[in-house]
Amino acid sequence: MRVLAVDDDLVSAELLKHTLTEYGYDVTLAQNGQEALELIRTGLYRLVVSDWEMPRMSGVDLCREIRRRSSSGYTYVILLTSNCGTQSVVAGLSAGADDFISKPFHPEELQVRLRVGERVLSLESRDLIIFSLAKLAESRDVETGTHLERMREYSRILADELTKMDLPEKPDGQYVQLIHLTSPLHDIGKVGIPDRVLLKPGRLTNDEFEIMKQHTVIGGQTLDAAAGVRPDTDFLQIARDIAWTHHEWYNGEGYPRGLKGDNIPLCGRIVTLADVYDALTTKRVYKDAFSHETAKDTIVSRCGEQFDPTVVQAFLACEQDFIEVLDRFGANPNAPTPTSEPQSELVLSVV
Repeated sequence: MRVLAVDDDLVSAELLKHTLTEYGYDVTLAQNGQEALELIRTGLYRLVVSDWEMPRMSGVDLCREIRRRSSSGYTYVILLTSNCGTQSVVAGLSAGADDFISKPFHPEELQVRLRVGERVLSLESRDLIIFSLAKLAESRDVETGTHLERMREYSRILADELTKMDLPEKPDGQYVQLIHLTSPLHDIGKVGIPDRVLLKPGRLTNDEFEIMKQHTVIGGQTLDAAAGVRPDTDFLQIARDIAWTHHEWYNGEGYPRGLKGDNIPLCGRIVTLADVYDALTTKRVYKDAFSHETAKDTIVSRCGEQFDPTVVQAFLACEQDFIEVLDRFGANPNAPTPTSEPQSELVLSVV
């Protein structure tokens, strides 16, 4: 990751550059705040380590200018200073500094504080990537829109309920948040499905169904490539697993790889139930909306077959929350009164 190091003292600047380079950063030096501001305007630097006292433009003035200018992304600024009093801290924070390190600095402390900056910036990038990819999927599929909102809520509710259960792979709060963020990407692979199949207003033929099934592979491979570039990003790994496995069945009869039981990642097992529930309770081009009770009966009847029994147990414990989400997001304003007719196999296969 690039770091812009700003210091008017050449010896201090070289020492700072050497330290950051040793920790694996790509470092560019600037000798004053004005020079640093010009480099920041290129958009290449989002981590800045600056001395406080400098000619032409101080570190505090540099912070003010960074916060004043419009930018497509956040710039994280750490000030190096000998001014450790309360007034100095207030002045720096008011100007827009994110962190302070006293001079002379300890290299390991600087590294830790830069890692904090990286995490802050990665959160911004994560949310932007997820939003962009989800909107891409939405642009290709007439069944999305509030479907994505309901899906992420259903998935979050299930994951949260699972945190209360005694499980070998018990999820924590961070996992719940990641499920909520990434579940809208479950059908990202549909961007690669031809319109004649994706937008067909009726039942698919066997050949068309085989084409439709490829959306799991397309989505999984796309996100796997992204995860390979940044293997330290949990959200890309979970998004990949969801895209690839949300049509796998607990008994091994799903697609695309016929995974079975706990070989299916937990996130995939969660989204499978959430996706089917949403397909059952909303109007689609090939079916009317079914009632909650019908959807519930269908899910229970396929416990241990299509659905993980533990996830079904979590669903039954929080079904009222599902009903509230369905009511809140208004499944489909043009949908007929929910029916209790038996579900079709198509609903359970292509959702």
